Amino acid sequence: MKKRNSENRVFNIVNTILLVLFALIIVVPIWNILVSSVSGSSAGSSGLVLIPQDFTLENYKKVLSDESIPRALLISILKTVIGAFTHVAFCSVVAYGLSKTNLMGRSVYTMMGVITMYFSGGMIPTYLLIKSLGLLDTFWVYIIPALFSYYDVVILMNFFRDVPVSLEESAKIDGASEFTIFRKIYVPLSKPALATILLFNGVAQWNDFMTTKLYITNEKLYPLQMKIYEIIVQSNMNSMANSGSTDVIVESSTKGIQLATIVITTIPILMIYPLLQKHFIGGMMAGAVKE
Repeated sequence: MKKRNSENRVFNIVNTILLVLFALIIVVPIWNILVSSVSGSSAGSSGLVLIPQDFTLENYKKVLSDESIPRALLISILKTVIGAFTHVAFCSVVAYGLSKTNLMGRSVYTMMGVITMYFSGGMIPTYLLIKSLGLLDTFWVYIIPALFSYYDVVILMNFFRDVPVSLEESAKIDGASEFTIFRKIYVPLSKPALATILLFNGVAQWNDFMTTKLYITNEKLYPLQMKIYEIIVQSNMNSMANSGSTDVIVESSTKGIQLATIVITTIPILMIYPLLQKHFIGGMMAGAVKE
């Protein structure tokens, strides 16, 4: 018994040390970015900064001084929320149908989905397709092409297959339709998978930059990421235009603006993730209860 207790104590100590180191690997870079973004030009253009030096909010003022930033933020929020929820809804409906073994043509649909996992049309054919659909320079170019992902469908299919058949049969006896069964039985029992897909797709939508770069020329439809890109490019151009004894100061100021943009684009995800994390835990605990 004493030997087992000592082994457990050693395991707990080693486990704690590893978790602390892992936490530091994550926290220290984030803290360095945050502190550097509020430090003045005297902090230098490189190196680890853990304490703000010459505290200033000038970098954030420069980023937020652009009048188009609020509109870009609204576009980012709309495309993230609408895109993530429509993606989850579309994929879950497809997964529900494909999870039924009696679906006519199921093997054909599955083969078509598997092909999309390994092959794509390429950038130019995709551009021509989106152009032919009239999605260029429209808000829906952020939503419609991102509706379907067979990877997510496979994940949801596995969850749906684990739902007891007896629940569906009892619902049909009570006169429930397929849509009612899907909405009131399958969706609640698959919350962990739905929340996971919602989170990852939401993060992908929020960070998406190439869609705007390829398909959008109207600046009114630019999301926050595209505006941030323009600010960084402009800052780099300004720093290259300067020379002489102010090189270090200009380089530090440019880096400060870049770090401020990183913080601005990261904060919304950091605020949303803990909320979804609670849904992960709640869904998993609910699914773990067996009667």
